[in-house]
Amino acid sequence: MLSFGNQSWRRKTTFGGSGHSRLLKILHIDPERNWGGGEAQVLGLLTYLAEKGHQNDLLTHPHGRLFAQSQNLTVRTRALVARNDLDLGAILLLRRLIREEKYDIVHLHTKRAHALSLWLPRGRGTPKYVVTRRMDYPIAKGWITHQFYNRRTDGVIAISKAIAALLTEAGVDPQKVRLIHSGVDARRFDSTPGRPNSDSHVPVVGNVAVMEERKGHRYLLEAARLLKDRGHRIRYVLAGDGSLKSALEEMVKTLGLSEEVSFVGFVSDVPTFLAGLDVFAMPSLFEGLGIAALEAMAAGKAVLATHVGGLAESVVDSVTGFLVPPRDSAALAGALAKLVGDESLSREMGRRGAERVREHFSLEEMARKNEAYYYDVLLEENA
Repeated sequence: MLSFGNQSWRRKTTFGGSGHSRLLKILHIDPERNWGGGEAQVLGLLTYLAEKGHQNDLLTHPHGRLFAQSQNLTVRTRALVARNDLDLGAILLLRRLIREEKYDIVHLHTKRAHALSLWLPRGRGTPKYVVTRRMDYPIAKGWITHQFYNRRTDGVIAISKAIAALLTEAGVDPQKVRLIHSGVDARRFDSTPGRPNSDSHVPVVGNVAVMEERKGHRYLLEAARLLKDRGHRIRYVLAGDGSLKSALEEMVKTLGLSEEVSFVGFVSDVPTFLAGLDVFAMPSLFEGLGIAALEAMAAGKAVLATHVGGLAESVVDSVTGFLVPPRDSAALAGALAKLVGDESLSREMGRRGAERVREHFSLEEMARKNEAYYYDVLLEENA
């Protein structure tokens, strides 16, 4: 048997878990080193499945936060470094592991994990392959998409209606696609104090996102310059790292916003960070669903977001915040002026957002639906 980092166990034969006939043996693959919304979903799913008694193996980057966090769970964790989509070492490791361990389900959580599936064993006696699609980038229709989604996987999870539509438009079999929204643990935000009330209070607008082009930071900075020119006093706090951080810092200087904009790097305590904000801004160009927006809503913050991907499913325009067109700095500035200029409006939107997250986007609901989908995929084989 191959060795895992934190535990070793034999397969259980217990019956009855969650009302189903038997507990499952599942391999989760997420080779990303960086931490993002997808990794938070994987950790939440693993936590739920382990508590239900399922046997979980996790393959992930040895220096990533997901690897470290998984050590606290009843999960066997093994290092996987996939340098590219054709990493022979990673492929051989996966093929050997899958043949030896006899999994029920192999869950491919990232684009790279999905790419490796082309080389994994298929046929009688092999597991069912499930992939989660988190990004709303366009998908080309053709042979490659047909191979990866229709032939090499048995089930596809779309985290938003927008992504489900992209998949089916690209020729993915609609019968294979299951909509399961991502979720957040709203309880993390229950006891965090909010912003203090003060007549001299300067509104604080914040963002938590990897600093890459798809997150649209530049448009928020352009909106900040417009608002400064109109006489608004607003502070902006940007959390996260990425390849564009230096360029964005330089842009702040060029726009004359050095006193207004702060870069705080990676934030591990998101609830405390969000508690210090009045408004959360998410000017993304692409977004599968927007975990950061859901967390901000759970924290009771009004959310200003772009009308892209699944953000329109999480943020209800004029109810829990505002939605504006992407790449539109003027629209961002106009909506932001409304939110920071009317504290009662932003607070009411924040309250409604918190209710919406707790009702529709819980982490437990996400995990429960993933578990149910595993059984559905397995039942299809015997139907």
